[in-house]
Amino acid sequence: MNEKTLSFGGILTVGLMLFALFLGAGNMIFPPFLGQQAGDHVWTGITGFLITGVGLPLMGVIAIAKSGGDLQTLASRVHPVFGLIFTIVMYLAIGPFFGIPRTGTVAYEIGIIPFLSEDAAKYGVSLLIYSIVFFALTAWLAMNPSKLVDRIGKILTPSLLIILTVLVVKSIVTPMGSFGEPNAAYGNGALFKGFIEGYLTMDTIAALVFGIVVINAIKDRGITNRASLTKITIIAGVIAAAGLALVYLSLSYIGATSTDSIGVQANGGAILSAAANHLFGSFGAVILGLAITFACITTSVGLVSACAQFFTKIIPISYPKLVIVLSLFSMLIANIGLTQLIAVSLPVLIIIYPLAIVLILLSFMHNWFNGYSLVYVFALVPTGLISLIDGLKTAGMDVSSISNALSFLPFYAEGIGWLLPALVGAVIGFVIASLSGASKRMIEA
Repeated sequence: MNEKTLSFGGILTVGLMLFALFLGAGNMIFPPFLGQQAGDHVWTGITGFLITGVGLPLMGVIAIAKSGGDLQTLASRVHPVFGLIFTIVMYLAIGPFFGIPRTGTVAYEIGIIPFLSEDAAKYGVSLLIYSIVFFALTAWLAMNPSKLVDRIGKILTPSLLIILTVLVVKSIVTPMGSFGEPNAAYGNGALFKGFIEGYLTMDTIAALVFGIVVINAIKDRGITNRASLTKITIIAGVIAAAGLALVYLSLSYIGATSTDSIGVQANGGAILSAAANHLFGSFGAVILGLAITFACITTSVGLVSACAQFFTKIIPISYPKLVIVLSLFSMLIANIGLTQLIAVSLPVLIIIYPLAIVLILLSFMHNWFNGYSLVYVFALVPTGLISLIDGLKTAGMDVSSISNALSFLPFYAEGIGWLLPALVGAVIGFVIASLSGASKRMIEA
């Protein structure tokens, strides 16, 4: 009996769904800011951004596909207890405690506030009403995960792409100006600066979370063979990555050419708002508002669905009930406001993000080091300790004495001081495991 396969059109739809899940409002805000800051060094800067903002998420999708479509399976290569705890923390952080509520607050601030009076724009009743509608729509779209491909891949994603295309084409046909001068950070080392900025998308974490959504969406289309699942997931990941790259290149171009017309802005959201207004007048706010809303709702739906699918495996609550609980909880958290939300949650993300990167990178070398769990342990322990210091520092705690002691590490000032210790730790773990004949993890086929 021949194994069922998907047509290219079916794979394309899945890829567009994954693209839309990744493309949240934050992803639309960072590239134009990079463009304006980098000026005529924009293409060098965006190249670095693409490595971490597109390359690492794609690697995350592939890592999940190759490990069996589950973050816990991947993380359990370190230890089963670590696998469970790390996965729960990841889902809570990118889900109801930060990622999901942020979609609602960003959509409100950029898509709704421009149309409100100054008094009405203040957090209060208007945010509450908007968040109720936003997360009710999220819950409805996420209620039946088998329909996510059709609802997002065939409806919301094309709508988002059309709106973005209108904005980008207009900026090319009637450019706002020429490339400006780069600021100090991009004047020297634009590639490395862009590389670090790509961190901000947080899509590497999202890739590990969305893996289960993509795998299940493919299974719902009758694909059950593991090799076919992996192949289709990887192709869908490449499609999503290509879409993200095109969006980032286009939006960075808008930012790089915007200074002459709108001046230097404080952030990417302000750049997009001012650019949309310059290109389309008052109608520009409507276009941008729709684009941001579509981007946020698709990411919100994907995160709610992913979290609900995961937690149904570890707690005795049905998927529909979890969708409602997650949506309600996220709605409540969203009402503390975007600034406060970021202040509370960012330290946690800074702690777990490097762990996710190291886990993904090691998964690609899993067979090379014979699947020794000691390699994972010795790489992740120093990564976690250094990231913990960075997270506590971000939270405002005084860890200056420890931080100063670690300042000798390469790239520590840039926030990736864990890189060399992770590499050295992996080598030490391999040597110890090899010499001691330590038991190996099962190597996936």
